[in-house]
Amino acid sequence: MEKNQEMALTQMRKSVEKLGSSTEGYGDPTLMRFLIARSMDQDKAARMFVQWQNWRAAMAPNGAISESEIPDELEPRKIYLQGLSKDKYPVMIIKASKHFPSKDNVQFKKFVVHLLDKTIASSFKGREIGNEKLIGILDLQNIGYKNIDARGLITGFQFLQAYYPERLAKCFILHMPRFFVSVWRMVSRFLEKATLEKIMIVTNEDERQDFIKEVGEEVLPEEYGGRAKLVAIQDVVLAPLEG
Repeated sequence: MEKNQEMALTQMRKSVEKLGSSTEGYGDPTLMRFLIARSMDQDKAARMFVQWQNWRAAMAPNGAISESEIPDELEPRKIYLQGLSKDKYPVMIIKASKHFPSKDNVQFKKFVVHLLDKTIASSFKGREIGNEKLIGILDLQNIGYKNIDARGLITGFQFLQAYYPERLAKCFILHMPRFFVSVWRMVSRFLEKATLEKIMIVTNEDERQDFIKEVGEEVLPEEYGGRAKLVAIQDVVLAPLEG
């Protein structure tokens, strides 16, 4: 690790302590994600880290969101977890045609946390390092007006930005219909520049081939040009972490 990164990490740990919290139990890769997200500004990274700790304690006091807490969101089987991409990132697919705006906003937020946690955890090889990333695929094929959920999309991306910094490797958006362009334009206003740069809207054959190549045919379902089968997230069983 470069000397300036070590100095930044040391200063961030001190800043977190000044805010009345602690970085004990968190490795350098975890803290580096917060530093990178805040352009290596130690004080801003420390504030972001403490806000994340407080949010996490309130949102998932038991450490995780169980499936029993989010039955309505799991029932449509709209999220799929496909294994690791060519670059060893877990691949999560969202079929928007199976999604409808939630009547229970609290359950929806817990659902977002559950799917992000489980997707990231699926990349662990026995133990979390702290810098794992994911690839998201948002499939808009066959959506109608009843499936449009701008608030839900904004919530998902804002959680990634505020509470899962540097976890998103890439997000591919497939089959965007013309009527959705104005919705996406509105959602984009809530996204940071760094997030927008990781989002690719696939609109032509060259982009589709790049998408297939980056994700990998081994994990990409057949309907997207790969050789795998769709696997609903609730059907994925993760190995327990080593002690």
